[in-house]
Amino acid sequence: MEYMQAPPSSSHGNILCCTCGIPIPPNPANMCVSCLRTSVDISEGIPKQVSIHFCRQCERYLQPPGSWVQCALESRELLALCLKKLKASMSKVRLIDAGFLWTEPHSKRIKIKLTIQKEVLNGAILQQVFVVDFLVQGQMCDDCHRVEAKDFWKAVVQVRQKTVHKKTFYYLEQLILKHKLHQNTVRIKEIHEGIDFYYASKQQAQKMVDFLQCTIPCRSKASQRLISHDVHSNTYNYKSTFSVEIMPICKDNVVCLSPRLAQSLGNMGQVCVCTRVSSSIHLIDPCTLQIAEVDSNTYWRHPFASLFSPRQLEEFIIMDMEVIRDHKQGAGAGLRSTRHTLAEVWVQKTSEMNSGRQFHCKTFDFANSNINDEFLNKMNPHHVPDVVLIKKSYDSVRRARRRVWKLKEMDRERDAADTDDERQYTEFLEDLEEDEMLRKNINIFRDSSKIPVESDTEDDGAPRISLAEMLEELSLNDATGGEGADMMTD
Repeated sequence: MEYMQAPPSSSHGNILCCTCGIPIPPNPANMCVSCLRTSVDISEGIPKQVSIHFCRQCERYLQPPGSWVQCALESRELLALCLKKLKASMSKVRLIDAGFLWTEPHSKRIKIKLTIQKEVLNGAILQQVFVVDFLVQGQMCDDCHRVEAKDFWKAVVQVRQKTVHKKTFYYLEQLILKHKLHQNTVRIKEIHEGIDFYYASKQQAQKMVDFLQCTIPCRSKASQRLISHDVHSNTYNYKSTFSVEIMPICKDNVVCLSPRLAQSLGNMGQVCVCTRVSSSIHLIDPCTLQIAEVDSNTYWRHPFASLFSPRQLEEFIIMDMEVIRDHKQGAGAGLRSTRHTLAEVWVQKTSEMNSGRQFHCKTFDFANSNINDEFLNKMNPHHVPDVVLIKKSYDSVRRARRRVWKLKEMDRERDAADTDDERQYTEFLEDLEEDEMLRKNINIFRDSSKIPVESDTEDDGAPRISLAEMLEELSLNDATGGEGADMMTD
């Protein structure tokens, strides 16, 4: 018996590299990888150092030819922006991978590691990895140029309120800061009875007007003025002006409604107190606790004015109080407030007696006031209360000492500092402490410069803002330390 031998398996032998002579597997170039990389550079023509432009004011990068985009460090948008700078020089190679290499944030350099492939001698495919260094150069964008000029604007929003106090503007300022609507402004100027917002485009100004109409009771009017006209291209250059008028009613104001409006609101009394101002005015009848809301359209059809200003509040002492339990409502009456209690109160002015441990309150004195109002003068004197209680009075000095929080402010120009601004701002802070619904719409920050004061032995029961409602203010010193903050701001 003879054994059959298996046919020998065919195997490719090695060849010698035509340059260095080492044995290698056969390839179309007949060269080893080291010699092939030495003789052929597939990254030739791709720049290893490229400049990109960055605006320090608005923190945007220039995307040629003339657009500016917002990109974070090591983001997908920034990687796409850098690769577009190399797109023309990489038309003959194939991009396999791209990624960032870590650099110091203040080094003004961005490094990207690229992996490319290209077909070289006789169909051989060569892959190469290299690093491109992007040098960040500072250049101010056109929008920031206009902002620095301080005289360029295409639209202005003029917000006005014909009152003697600024509580509404303080509240509006916090709403704008929370929603970051002040970032697109070219200039913010505070003037008498209002504030002006200047914008570089009409669309941004219209966005601000829409925000105001959704948050506060107001009405707006728009106008435009022709600046220039090109007869050849038929283009026009306008400057737009938006006038926004806020209702002259604020929180804790006493108003007198017209008989027709009071009847349409559920036969409530004409003398009412404004408890809150949001997108509409919230009113309450102090004699029946009936509540109602007046929106912008209703107010401008049936306007009414405030009878007293906050400066006319007088301090009274509550001597005796008796709760009214069985109060019958009239026919067609509306909703009643569940947060308040109807009672008969005996009060006396603090200036006319020695104050002791009695409860103090802020009131409007109708009996000793000379009021000139169209609707109030036509009312039956028996239906006009002698005194309207507004809120409980606390020691302002003690409340300021206990206050360990603060609010942010917008950077704006002021014509002249009013001596009464500090008192009005303090009253606004006290309103935030007393009204939980009011402070839900704004951001309150913990003031690290103030040390919490231990509770006094005699607590007057003044409302406070809890620590859970406060936000921690972020600064560069917390993230990078003092030296890192200095380097990032250089």
